Amino acid sequence: MEVKEEESSGTPLELFLKIGLDERTARNTIANNKVTNNLTAVIHEAGVTEGCNRTIGNLLYTVATKYPANAVIHRPTLLGYIVSTKIKTPAQLEAAFSFLSSTASESFELKEFEEACGVGVDVSEEDIEQAVNEVFKQNKGSILELRYRINVGDLFGHVRKRLPWADPRIVKKLIDAKLYELLGERTAADNEKPSKQKKEKPAKVEDKKVADENPVQPAEDLNPFLIFPNPEENFKVHTEVFFSNRPVLRCCNTKEVLDKHLKRTSGKVYTRFPPEPNGYLHIGHAKAMFVSFGLAKERGGCCYLRYDDTNPEAEKKEYIDHIEEIVEWMGWKPFKITYTSDYFQELYELAVELIRRGHAYVDHQTPEEIKEYREKKMDSPWRDRPISESLELFEEMRRGMIEEGKATLRMKQDMQSDNGNMYDLIAYRIKFTPHPHSGDKWCIYPSYDYAHCIVDSLEDITHSLCTLEFETRRASYYWLLDVLDLYQPYVWEYSRLNVTNTVMSKRKLNFLVTNKHVDGWDDPRLMTLAGLKRRGVTSTAINAFVRGIGITRSDCSTIRLERLEYHIREELNRTAPRTMVVMQPLKVVISNLESGLVMDLDAKKWPDASTEDSSAFYKVPFSRVVYIEQSDFRMKDSKDYYGLAPGKSVLLRYAFPIKCTEVVLADDNKSIVEIRAEYDPSKKTKPKGVIHWVAEPSREVDPLSIEVRLFDKLFNSENPAELEDWLADVNPQSRVVISGAYAVPSLRDAAAGDRFQFERLGYFVVDKDSTPERLVFNRTVTLRDNYSKSGK
Repeated sequence: MEVKEEESSGTPLELFLKIGLDERTARNTIANNKVTNNLTAVIHEAGVTEGCNRTIGNLLYTVATKYPANAVIHRPTLLGYIVSTKIKTPAQLEAAFSFLSSTASESFELKEFEEACGVGVDVSEEDIEQAVNEVFKQNKGSILELRYRINVGDLFGHVRKRLPWADPRIVKKLIDAKLYELLGERTAADNEKPSKQKKEKPAKVEDKKVADENPVQPAEDLNPFLIFPNPEENFKVHTEVFFSNRPVLRCCNTKEVLDKHLKRTSGKVYTRFPPEPNGYLHIGHAKAMFVSFGLAKERGGCCYLRYDDTNPEAEKKEYIDHIEEIVEWMGWKPFKITYTSDYFQELYELAVELIRRGHAYVDHQTPEEIKEYREKKMDSPWRDRPISESLELFEEMRRGMIEEGKATLRMKQDMQSDNGNMYDLIAYRIKFTPHPHSGDKWCIYPSYDYAHCIVDSLEDITHSLCTLEFETRRASYYWLLDVLDLYQPYVWEYSRLNVTNTVMSKRKLNFLVTNKHVDGWDDPRLMTLAGLKRRGVTSTAINAFVRGIGITRSDCSTIRLERLEYHIREELNRTAPRTMVVMQPLKVVISNLESGLVMDLDAKKWPDASTEDSSAFYKVPFSRVVYIEQSDFRMKDSKDYYGLAPGKSVLLRYAFPIKCTEVVLADDNKSIVEIRAEYDPSKKTKPKGVIHWVAEPSREVDPLSIEVRLFDKLFNSENPAELEDWLADVNPQSRVVISGAYAVPSLRDAAAGDRFQFERLGYFVVDKDSTPERLVFNRTVTLRDNYSKSGK
């Protein structure tokens, strides 16, 4: 391994290489300032600045990246056990983390700690071999059946249960050896993917619309909220704020502050859902709602709906009304609806106090200058102005005596920090814009970075939950609450939800709406919740989708659209009544049926319902003239085609078999005018093909004519937001309108929002554009389920 001298001498890189990290890991670590600071501190605490073996070094790296923040006081003790090799395996280290994170006091019994971590427990290779033999004996049948397709991780887990302190490398070596002993060399068949057993097809394939195998863990089996601590645990260190010129700030509540908080809240969980009212909510907000409202509901607590209305220029009453409506539609009931603007007076008074304590100053730099100075880590020329002067100028800002853009209030944080969110963030700016909620009372408005954490504290939030892009703002969040001596909520970040083939940025969504690329915020092609609702997606399907994803910190949460569609089908297959619609009608005249005769046939709304349940059926008229899909007829037949063709029979669903006897062509001998057929009222004919249809009840009454809108993915690419010309990726076939579709008469009374399964075609909902004269249906999702097949 070669390292340039100028890079290694006296740098963190040299330290990381000395403890046995490979060069790639060491360099990747240096790219992360937080981990670099943590690992450097751990190496010094452990006293191994001159180096150690790789096993110890890897354990030290794990401490630097995963050590529980609330147990920092105990870290030197743990490092002593690692360096002395009393703790020498990842399993022991994980046990130590668990023990120390649950230790509230400054001291603990070393004997209990050692017992919990397996210190002094020696597991010989003979012990491991015996455990492996026992596991193989118990699972021999499965191993012989699956061979090398067996889940080795499961075998490893069984051994781990027997010997938790066994060396994992030896366990893996012995399991591999035992597999070879039992099975011999791998064969070509061992490398093939196992084929799924085909299940017996039902008599009528149309009744089966959902995949036999469900790749998604049922939502009711998950409890994603177990990861969150209880309010009474909120005395632990939340996070560490690293300063360039003073000791690390370990942020936590004092016992006195926490006791007062618990008294005010009666120990309940308090969360908040804080949308900014500058646009419509999208499916990413559905996850945010599920996390915050869901945690409060699961713990018997309270969740605020709080409008983050600190930017009056971008906010509208329309958006405020929409948010309240959509939160209710999603099934959540706020404990209380509040606005950040409700706290403008308290926020202003705390800003004055911040100046008095020497932690804020009035600045006159332009936005461009602020950006340049931050990039160069340079202090503002006004950073050290007298406190009295900043107080006077801030009062002038409040009274409207300073022009917009000529002054801001900035927090005096740490311009030399490795965290850019500590570069003297703006707390207040001047905007001579009336506020949609507070009117024209204020001309200075707080920033998100200043207001958010303070309002969390004022509302006694126990769990401040947000997405991972806010993680670097933790330092600023806790720094501000610390310098103002305010109660500190527990902050936890989770991965944001992104879905393929769409854009989630409010800026891009606003551009699409404003520039008429879509038909408003509720266009069914958008992943806005209003768009999904209009498309016929239910809130319960969305919540099941979000619950199935879970709440993790894994920042790779781009989910395939097919996974959402899976949950939509799962629900609609159970709840949407069936009916028949023909999209592209082709006329069929049944010549051996009496003209004018109409028969009412029973058609099933619910395929699995009892035949004794009259509500499970609806009446479908059958007459001499019926319409079928153009795609269900071919002039030339083939073995793999089950539709109608000259001289061939098909079964009209719920009715009779018909046989094509003649094809009437137009004058050009190309286009088909109508098909003539004969039907078999005895039903002795048993054709393979089954097609849907719509009848013409009589010569005077046409079938119910409807408009059908077929919606598809809005963008062709999975990640259009990453494209330079993302608008060019819009799918031109994302919306196709069919104006001449025919439906059965029973749909005549359908109302906006009613959902149906059009047999063989998909799931549809009645659109709000419908009129008494003409019904409009939006396709919610197709019948075909790609997700359950791919499992992705």
